Amino acid sequence: MIFLKTDDEIELLRQSNLLVGKTLAEVAKVIRPGVTTRYLDKLAEEFIRDHGAIPTFKGYPNPYGGPFPGTLCTSVNEQVVHGIPNDIPLQDGDIVSVDCGTLLNGFCGDSAYTFCVGEVEPEKLALLKTTKEALYKGIESAVHGKRIGDIGYAVQQHCEANSYGVVREFVGHGIGKKMHEDPQVPNYGRRGTGILLKSGMCIAIEPMITMGRREVVMESDNWTIRTKDRSCAAHFEHTIAIRAGKADILSSFEYIEEVLGDKAI
Repeated sequence: MIFLKTDDEIELLRQSNLLVGKTLAEVAKVIRPGVTTRYLDKLAEEFIRDHGAIPTFKGYPNPYGGPFPGTLCTSVNEQVVHGIPNDIPLQDGDIVSVDCGTLLNGFCGDSAYTFCVGEVEPEKLALLKTTKEALYKGIESAVHGKRIGDIGYAVQQHCEANSYGVVREFVGHGIGKKMHEDPQVPNYGRRGTGILLKSGMCIAIEPMITMGRREVVMESDNWTIRTKDRSCAAHFEHTIAIRAGKADILSSFEYIEEVLGDKAI
């Protein structure tokens, strides 16, 4: 069932999503070679709780095993999504997707940004740039009167035109009082197909794009998803509200990019 949100509910969603953006900016301040993803996770949890919110990923149930142990999903290099924070220091040249969720005033925030660690090779930078561009192309198609397939088509066409793989097994989603609501929002599709987009729908669009083939596997921890061919992957995510004419982006990369300055993607 798809729940259309009122303007007041959308503003509550915005507050939770802006907190995610501010949390990711705190990560941006400290991410560098030698830092562990567990340290990033601890910092993020403290920041979220200090602002009166709850980290929604922590304790999230898993049908294949135990609940998720972290506040952040930290997915390094060939890891696509759902990486568990750990004590392995990040290395110069790594890329790391940091996905974060919050619950504030009864509504959820969800956004992700792929960071560079130190000096990153041009091929990885190009992957990140294309993935982020694809996110905004998907958002451009997320307007009242279009369909879910239009979003996926926009993402898929941009990434495949640049010879990247588009992950099929994991998708974006509706969002509201629960982190994952209907509808599913694939990063591939055909124009004019799928569920009709209506003003008041709130969704998270999140391209998961690979440098090589699109196939993925689950690691033995029953959470971490990596590319089958171990090529690098990138992941960017915004939560938006569907409107007539132009989508309303409820999350924000601005706080992150203020920290990163000229090193922003």
